Amino acid sequence: MLDAPCSATGVIRRHPDIKSLRRAEDIAELAATQQALLHNLWPMLAPGSLLLYATCSVLKIENEQQIAAFLAVTADASEHIITADWGIARPHGRQILPGDHNMDGFYYALLRKQGA
Repeated sequence: MLDAPCSATGVIRRHPDIKSLRRAEDIAELAATQQALLHNLWPMLAPGSLLLYATCSVLKIENEQQIAAFLAVTADASEHIITADWGIARPHGRQILPGDHNMDGFYYALLRKQGA
């Protein structure tokens, strides 16, 4: 599991100060860190392994766009669709929005490393 450092926009209902604490450049830096973590962690996984990518963000750049970009350049990676009755299916992964079922916002994507 990669619980990626993120903007924490998913916990905004409990921490409304996040709106004033985050700047546009923070998001770009976080997205770059997430990308680096994904790319550095991936080679450590055994073929056939699963990686759960998670954030407490509602921003597409940290979530589904991050996964789309990773899949586009990682030949041995594929998405394992999360079939569930929670959250919203996104083009990649599932998103829980702040307040849904009295929860914070979270994003999850499940990736499979091809091979054995």
